[in-house]
Amino acid sequence: MVEVEDVLSRLRRYPDVEAVNLYAVDAADRLLLDEAAAALAAAGDGRVAVIDDGYGALTLGAIAAHDLHGVRVHQDLLTGELALANNARAVGLADRYTAHELGRALLSEAAVVLWRLPRALSGLAETADAIARFAAPGVQVFAGGRDKYLTPAMNEVLAESFAEVRASRGRQKSRLLLAAGPKVVGEPVFPVRNRLDDRDLEVVAHGAAFSGSKLDIGTRFLLDYIKRMKPDARDAIDLGCGTGILAVALAKARPGIVVTATDQSAAAIASTRATAELNEVAERIRVLRDDAMSTVPDNSADLVLCNPPFHVGAAVHTGSAIKMFQQAGRVLRPGGELWTVYNTHLNYRGVMERLVGKTDVMGRNRKFTVTRSVRGLHTER
Repeated sequence: MVEVEDVLSRLRRYPDVEAVNLYAVDAADRLLLDEAAAALAAAGDGRVAVIDDGYGALTLGAIAAHDLHGVRVHQDLLTGELALANNARAVGLADRYTAHELGRALLSEAAVVLWRLPRALSGLAETADAIARFAAPGVQVFAGGRDKYLTPAMNEVLAESFAEVRASRGRQKSRLLLAAGPKVVGEPVFPVRNRLDDRDLEVVAHGAAFSGSKLDIGTRFLLDYIKRMKPDARDAIDLGCGTGILAVALAKARPGIVVTATDQSAAAIASTRATAELNEVAERIRVLRDDAMSTVPDNSADLVLCNPPFHVGAAVHTGSAIKMFQQAGRVLRPGGELWTVYNTHLNYRGVMERLVGKTDVMGRNRKFTVTRSVRGLHTER
């Protein structure tokens, strides 16, 4: 029998960003495992599903505590999926779980669901619907998170799919929402569609995709510069593609260009693929689930577009953006361009100058800055 604390103490975030203020297991993970202990023990093999486990604490903690086999797991983020796989191998539990997309294979006849709550209500709604639609009628849902990210609206969203929803007592600034009694659901609401008339674009979005079916203001600003981006580019990358708006807009504006749209989110990849098909440019957009272009060859792109995040999970941290810039410097051909939009206060220009090449400010408004970095060119010192 593997000791639970030994498993949890050995977890790493890798290949996600690692730093002294970022953790592979937290108080919400431990509260979930403790509150669900009796249900997990009763469920037995093959009837436990885990959703959006950060780095394996829920999956491996439950397996170790109750000697479970056949645990089914879905993680939207590829870094979480890879971290779980690495951690499972390290503690000798790699054969105890299987990875699945959000849907029937993940949830069919599941008696217990452990779930780290997403911050987006749309992501919450799509997952709750899937659990109610596919899990066992007597399913018990243990959904948890840090207090500062839980809102009363989450209870209301869960109540659309479950007859019983209640909050647990808090512990160490963490709390659970407990749900049972799945309701009869109608036709799936997700993915949703929206037309952006001013951009002549149709957008398709799954619940967990960044900004949903709307056009976020940073991406809107970057779109204004598409005609100025490397005119002779033939191979482009939309890095962190979200719903695929930048990739589709570029493909529509440049009939001769081929775009790779890449994101680590499964919801983003599904959304981008659907958005490209709806806008009739799917034959020129390759959709790739990847961690910051890690599988894209060196010197293979003429143009990279990026609206980087400034959060790593729930923590404000620039590590993900810096990782993206490093990879852009590797993937761009000499003379290739990185076009970035970012919150002005983050002041990424110096980082991009060092990791990619000469970086110029191309535009700035009250909130955002747009820059162009040219691979291989550096400012004279």
